[in-house]
Amino acid sequence: MTYASHSHSSPDAIDTPDSIDAVDTDRRQFLHYAAAGVATVALGGGAVLTTLTATAEPRTTPVTSTHRWGMLIDTTKCAAGCDACVTACERENGLNLQQSPTDDAADWADQQSAWIRKVTLRDNLTGQVTQLPLMCQHCAEPPCVDVCPTGASFKRADGIVMVDRHTCIGCRYCMMACPYQARSFVHQPVAQKLTQVPRGKGCVESCNLCVSRRDDDRQTSTACADACAASGQGAIVFGDLNDPNSPLHQALAQVNSRQIRQELNLNTGVRYAGL
Repeated sequence: MTYASHSHSSPDAIDTPDSIDAVDTDRRQFLHYAAAGVATVALGGGAVLTTLTATAEPRTTPVTSTHRWGMLIDTTKCAAGCDACVTACERENGLNLQQSPTDDAADWADQQSAWIRKVTLRDNLTGQVTQLPLMCQHCAEPPCVDVCPTGASFKRADGIVMVDRHTCIGCRYCMMACPYQARSFVHQPVAQKLTQVPRGKGCVESCNLCVSRRDDDRQTSTACADACAASGQGAIVFGDLNDPNSPLHQALAQVNSRQIRQELNLNTGVRYAGL
């Protein structure tokens, strides 16, 4: 959809053929962009905000504790050099639409939001190298929630830890409290974003286990798990920690797993095997 500023005609204004043609042209443009699922909004100062629209219906029922969503990541299956999970996360959440405001690649790397990143671990005793995808761990006792002064950081009843950008004041206390460095701060204006993933300058954001999928009943998986499976690695299993019949629950029963920073007793929703 295209929204453009327009002047209001006086009550005595008469539609001329030229004005009718202009209205028809605007209507055709409106329908064209609506069909393409793209909304362009003119902002002050000549800036343009483009929003890619979602087709899914919003959640109509309350979130309950019946589910607790989580993941198992088998690091023995995570291949060096593979970034399928990272790329899929960026596309799912519109992070691939970010544009650097400068030509300084190093500066942009420090500012660019990342909801999942690949970490390389090396055991100094054995020399073993492990590839570890790291994102928000969706703790049952999240430190980020404890320190947030406005309640913007919160945990849903189904275990998903999120940030409400409307109440986030950008203090970044949650970033300092997170032992996994899993949150990003949006330094620059967001020119393009997806409707199901609202983003904005001055807010903190992080992995939300593809919450839009949870809320429109596409509860089968996450973008990173789907991409990992498609790549042939199969290192990420998503599911319901509360459901004994879920693939995640069954996978956890078959392998030894642990939490990152297990000594903190945060009861994370993301578990790791092969560490």
